[in-house]
Amino acid sequence: MSLPHAPRTPAPPAAASSAVPLRLAVVDMSGTSIVEHGLQDTAFARTLDQHGVPAGTPEHDDAARRFRALRPTSRTAVFPRVFADRAVAAAATRTFEATFDALLAEHGVRAVPGAEEALVRLRALGLHVCLCTGYARHTQNMILESLGWMGLADLSLSPDDAGRGVPYPDMILTALLGLDLDDVRSVLVVGDTAEDMTAGRRAGAGLVVGVRTGRDADDVLLAACADRVVPGLADVPDLVVRTR
Repeated sequence: MSLPHAPRTPAPPAAASSAVPLRLAVVDMSGTSIVEHGLQDTAFARTLDQHGVPAGTPEHDDAARRFRALRPTSRTAVFPRVFADRAVAAAATRTFEATFDALLAEHGVRAVPGAEEALVRLRALGLHVCLCTGYARHTQNMILESLGWMGLADLSLSPDDAGRGVPYPDMILTALLGLDLDDVRSVLVVGDTAEDMTAGRRAGAGLVVGVRTGRDADDVLLAACADRVVPGLADVPDLVVRTR
């Protein structure tokens, strides 16, 4: 008599194989590879207060909403939309950067669990790695140095280096050119926001992957045309292996 088979757990679907091998991983920082514990929200609130927009006012609440919406693109892009006077907006930008840097120096950031190992493994699989962010360049350097990540990636980019942040494809295309690669289809983009996914699509990346460690839920990432959504950056190297 044959015994009934135990139920089998279905294997995860294989990633679609690409005719163009993946050669570059463009990986977002905040929410994807690092966690900064809300320090930028604190810095933004303090900046508004110093420039005459105190907490508890409708103007402050409106500015905070704009900051959250624009944060994936550039942490400082919001100030010209809050302050009509260009000189005041520029001064507020400087205040924010100095305040955020001071908070980073005091409190630090932490890596998303498994992120460092994933970046090392991606390079071992033969991919170049570029870390991208909406932070200012000097802030990005502070974070990389504090984590001991200087040299972990082949390249790191901010909007200061490329022109615009996500959802524009500038940083992805700058990474491709900077690393002397010639086919956008060889690019893997990993991020936690719809803007990251949109940037990957606009760049023509061969594989665009969302992670669940940051801001946006699966449905939002998929609506922005993510190819796959995985629990975290630690799952991405295995996904790359399955494309081969």
